[in-house]
Amino acid sequence: MKIIVPIKQVPETSNVKMDEQTGTMIREGVESIINPLDLYAIESAIQLKEKYSGSVTAISMGPPNCRKALKEAIAMGCDDALQISHKNFAGADTWATSYVLAETIKQKAQDFDLILCGERATDGDTGQVGPGIASFLHLPLATYVSKIYDVEVEKGLRVHRLVEGGYEILALPFPALLTVVKEISFPRLPTLHGKQKAKQIAIPVIQPEDIKAKEDCIGLRGSPTQVVKIFRPKVSRQGAKYLIKEENDLEMVTDKLIAFLQERQLI
Repeated sequence: MKIIVPIKQVPETSNVKMDEQTGTMIREGVESIINPLDLYAIESAIQLKEKYSGSVTAISMGPPNCRKALKEAIAMGCDDALQISHKNFAGADTWATSYVLAETIKQKAQDFDLILCGERATDGDTGQVGPGIASFLHLPLATYVSKIYDVEVEKGLRVHRLVEGGYEILALPFPALLTVVKEISFPRLPTLHGKQKAKQIAIPVIQPEDIKAKEDCIGLRGSPTQVVKIFRPKVSRQGAKYLIKEENDLEMVTDKLIAFLQERQLI
């Protein structure tokens, strides 16, 4: 059973920075981690490999330092990885990202059975890349998967898909793509053996010419959606703060609160 896990390296929430000129996220020089929701996809893939045998390949598109995320995925239990990195890929929206990942999988990771993606990335929060890959590769798709079972190698599987008020039971043939939610697993920690393997393994770097990517379909140029304006919200509300030390202070503040509510016809 061959499983592909697309992952993303994202900035830590407190370190998100935007380029106001291009409308894209600044990733260079920012501390990054594996997208937390992708860890559940990695864990699910490893569990399937352990139960049904096979291999797990992690794949990521990003700046050169996204290799760190791929190394961590290998340390967790993935068998190998592919890194997609070139300046022409920079600034890609979800459509262009899905296109590049799909082309890489099609040409460099053929004969796969299953693609597992995290529900969404914490930096963009769209949940579009997984379904986008499925669309480009013409794969059956199930989103928000909370359980995988009845797996028949080379045939298909059944899943529980979370919906409002419960879940759906879906049957999908192989190859297929699933996006998974937190309920599906609990991510393991990297092991010492895994870290040693990650340190030694060579990770190929995929560039546009390696997948014959169309120039008008990659990067900022190939992105049909772009950020046209960035602004910071301004806090326009002003309040008054009173320190109450004595009983007279309490009466004064109470009178002011009543006057405030009466002025606005709230009482």
